[in-house]
Order: sequence, then structure tokens, then C-alpha cells
Amino acid sequence: MFFLWPRLLWLTLTLAAVLPLAYWWLLRRRARSAVRWSHLGIARAAMQGRQWRRHVPPAIVMLACVLLAFAAARPVARVLLPWSKSTIMLAMDVSLSMRVPDVKPTRMQAAQQAAKQFLQELPKHVEVGLVTFAGSSQVAQRATLDREALAATIDGIQMQWGTAVGSAIVVCLAELFPDQGIDVGTMTFGGRPSAARSLDDRAKPPPKEVKPVAPGSYDSAAIILLSDGRRTTGVDTLAAAKMAADRGVRIYVIGLGTVDGPAAYGEGFAIYMQLDEPTLREVARMTGGEYHYAGTAEQLRGVYQHLGSRVQVQVRETEVTGLLTLVAALLVVCAGVLSMVWFGRIV
Repeated sequence: MFFLWPRLLWLTLTLAAVLPLAYWWLLRRRARSAVRWSHLGIARAAMQGRQWRRHVPPAIVMLACVLLAFAAARPVARVLLPWSKSTIMLAMDVSLSMRVPDVKPTRMQAAQQAAKQFLQELPKHVEVGLVTFAGSSQVAQRATLDREALAATIDGIQMQWGTAVGSAIVVCLAELFPDQGIDVGTMTFGGRPSAARSLDDRAKPPPKEVKPVAPGSYDSAAIILLSDGRRTTGVDTLAAAKMAADRGVRIYVIGLGTVDGPAAYGEGFAIYMQLDEPTLREVARMTGGEYHYAGTAEQLRGVYQHLGSRVQVQVRETEVTGLLTLVAALLVVCAGVLSMVWFGRIV
């Protein structure tokens, strides 16, 4: 914890020392004067050995005053905000190369099983969305807390030709920042919107100028990118990574499959099935994320377990002045209620 106005802490210390002394002085002064009982209930309480009650409401009020002085110093604490939204976008490669069985039973089935296990182990308050990509990229499931719906969507994945890694990153960013007017179609077609536009698509706002922030500084969301090949179409991968880095979004990259490509498919086709590790590592580095290679199903499950412990809602710094002020107000009300119940008057 730290304070925005630390000089006011002297007021807290002063009140903590002066208020008890002032109260003790008032009691001494009252003791010297003639004892006057204004209420029979007070006298009866004193005769029954309950004089300690008369000190409780003033003590609570003094505590409230000290708490208010402490709040005036504007303390900032590192707390977990339960109402803060946390989102993970899972971008999965669904290109036809994912049917290769070098990761048993196949790359796709291993990825599906590991992803569903990851969803089960992730904290329940974290929303997860699913983006699939091959020759194009689309939102298969918007961010939701419904793990069963996500698992069903993962099971229903259909594989296609092509690998648009960069487009998948852009689509994830468009889901995380819907008010920024990010349009993967415009980026893909060189500034011209795609002709294949659904009538259900809402008109997107014009792109907003984004002031770059420190990579990895956006704690409310992250992207997990799983791919087994290299980009063959769509937005440039590093350009998309730059967009994520400028917005502070970390990308955790999982490289799946064989780095040299499966030899059974021949030299002409295997190059598109080779894992482009240099580019994927650069994506993770640029965004402040991590790169993990998963050559087997066991390694893939281990990577997801590791990410499950890293990609969560992070503790954030927030000013707690309002909360402390509310507590002080409740203490004053409590003191007034006790005084009315015990003595029939307000302190």
C-alpha cells in the first residue's frame, strides 16, 4: 500500500493520540463536577456495573475520525477487483495440416482435448472466447463463462485450407476492443472492405487512433494462439502482433507439431506444414507473452496447465479512499444506534 497524499498521515497520527487524551480529560473534568443523573436508566446501568457501555460509542466515533483522516491520505492498495472483466481469447489453427498424426492421435484432436481441459482448470470468473483460423479467421464463440458451450464449439471445429495467423490475432483484438473499429477485412484487402459482407454485420465505427502503451500492460485480457504451421494468407503476422503490443495485450503462443514438417507429404507441400518458430517466438516477445513448443499431446496438455496458472485476473492497484470513508460512516451510525439503545440519546 502507498499513499497519494502521504503528508496527511500526520493528521492520522495526531488524531490517534489527541482524541483519547481529549476524551480522558473530559471524563476527569466531569468527575470533578457534581454528578447529575439525567436519566434513570443510566444510573441503573452504572449501579449494575455496566459503566463500560458509556465508553463504547465515543470510542467508535474516535475510531471513525482516525479512519477518515487515514482515508484523506488517499491510500492505494493492491486488491483483486471481483467486478473487473477478464477475458481470454483462444485462437486455434484449424488448417488441414492439423489432421497430421505426428501428435497422437492427430494434432487437431490433441489440441481439442488439451483446450477443453484448460477450460476446466481456468477460474470460473474468466470469460473465454474462441477464434478459429485457416484461410480466413472467424469468431466461433464470443467470450462467455459457459464452459459447456465452449467445449461443444471446440468439438465441432471443421478444418479448412490456408493459415491466416495474423488475421486471427486481429479478430481477437476486434473482440476485445469492439469500440475501436478494428476490421480484419479492411486490413486484408489493402484498405478496401471485403465484398463478402454479411447483412447481419453491424456498421463498425471508424478506426480510432490508439496511443501505444507498454507491451503486456493490459491485465484484463490475453490471447492464446495455437498454430502448427506458417502464415500463407491474411494479415501479416508481425503487423498484427504490433497491434496487440500497442494495446498492451499479451499473446501466449503454442507451437504444435514438427518443426521440420512431416516428411510423408513431400518437399513441395511440407514447407507449409513446418512450424514457423522464429515468427511465433517474435510474436510472443513483441507482446510480452511467452512461446511454448508442444511436440506431443502430453507436452501440449502441460503447456495449457502452465498457462492456466499464468493467464488469470491480476491484482491491480486501486484507491480505497471511498471504501474507508464508507466504513467510517458505518461506524458513526453504529455508535449512534448503540447510544440510543443503551442511553436513549445520541453521543
